[in-house]
Amino acid sequence: MRGTSLASLGAVQLRFAPVLSAAGTTAVTLGEQLFAVVDALDSSGSLRRTLSDPAIQGGAKAGLVSGAFGRLDSRVVDVLSTAVQERWSSADDLIEAVERLGFDAVLASAQAGGELERVEDELFRITRSLVGQREVRQALFDPRVPGDKRADLAEDLLRGKVAGATLVVARRAAASPRGRRFVATLGLVGELAAARRERLVAAVTSGSELSPAQLERLGQILQQSYGQDLQLNVTVDPEILGGMRIQVGADVVDSTVLAKLADARRRLAS
Repeated sequence: MRGTSLASLGAVQLRFAPVLSAAGTTAVTLGEQLFAVVDALDSSGSLRRTLSDPAIQGGAKAGLVSGAFGRLDSRVVDVLSTAVQERWSSADDLIEAVERLGFDAVLASAQAGGELERVEDELFRITRSLVGQREVRQALFDPRVPGDKRADLAEDLLRGKVAGATLVVARRAAASPRGRRFVATLGLVGELAAARRERLVAAVTSGSELSPAQLERLGQILQQSYGQDLQLNVTVDPEILGGMRIQVGADVVDSTVLAKLADARRRLAS
């Protein structure tokens, strides 16, 4: 999402923020209802096209929202009415925005309960624990398995081990991947949590464990580059043959041997 859609998302989030703040820990309920809206839009091409059509007046689209989703919490209906009156580059961008609002609500509930940092850490730890579990990753994404069954699998793996908000995110990631792998959705929400804590996240993948001194030095280098402290999320992947891969937002630095070999092959082929 970029350009007009990104600006629209920012405007809707700004108006939704005080609602989430006032909702406190119950904001998670708003998030789950917003996820239900995403599912409804995903299943109805005509509805999502109509609600994102810039040629239709905003008031008419807000009225359609009230008619289609009037059974939901009035705060959800209000934010949806606001969203459909903004301009979106595509219907998919509108759906992505509603999903983002849902994750915002879940994270806001965790923040109100003093668990946001815990949730961010748990999301990262879950993704790291799945690095060597290919069959589990596939099961959580298998389109042949109904979404509710995938969600139940995620809950079976995590029940009693993580915060409530983490479990909500994990169930959602498994039940409705929307084209993303399970770990990719968890990574996305982890970045949203870091942003809510006003921190950047540096996802570091290394072929071996980094020493405390190496981590401190890396943190210093990244801090100098970005002008602020970063949260280092380090994953050890034995398949990496030396070097490391660092991603901060859209910025990627890949100094692994595999990346260098791939670059060499491209040069030879050109």
